[in-house]
Amino acid sequence: MKKTRLANHPISQRSGNRSGFTLLELLIVLAIILVIAAMVVPNLIGSQQTANEKASLATIKRLEGTVGAYAADHDGTYFKGTGQEAWQAMISPGTYKGRKLRPYMEEAPTDAWGNVLQYEWNGDGHSKKQNALKPALWSTGPDGQGDGTNAGGIPLNNWTPASANTDK
Repeated sequence: MKKTRLANHPISQRSGNRSGFTLLELLIVLAIILVIAAMVVPNLIGSQQTANEKASLATIKRLEGTVGAYAADHDGTYFKGTGQEAWQAMISPGTYKGRKLRPYMEEAPTDAWGNVLQYEWNGDGHSKKQNALKPALWSTGPDGQGDGTNAGGIPLNNWTPASANTDK
């Protein structure tokens, strides 16, 4: 009996020289990737929110020093007013009692969401928080409409004690 060569036969070429993946294998890998992504993405979003809150609080704490420096140069008196006018006074302080003052900041401070931070001081020892001894500074949060706390009640201000600014 004569031996035939199967190497040139179409069926043997398909099964012997396998290169690439089958559609089923690709679908299984894709399903695994989607399951992992479904578990990881919500945690990343929550982490970003927490990071934004912490960054905004750090900016507010840093601004307390800037506002204090302004008061030190003005005989212990904080800027009397609110919001943008306060930041403008600290960006371009002009002169005080014949002394040319250097700017306390280059631009209006913003929170981690890009919203301008809020400032309030009425000059008689009161600010947003009744009987405060310093001006109120706060972030309006991610929507730009807040009053110093985020949707979860986390303080984004300088009048709530630091112990209330806890991690989630």
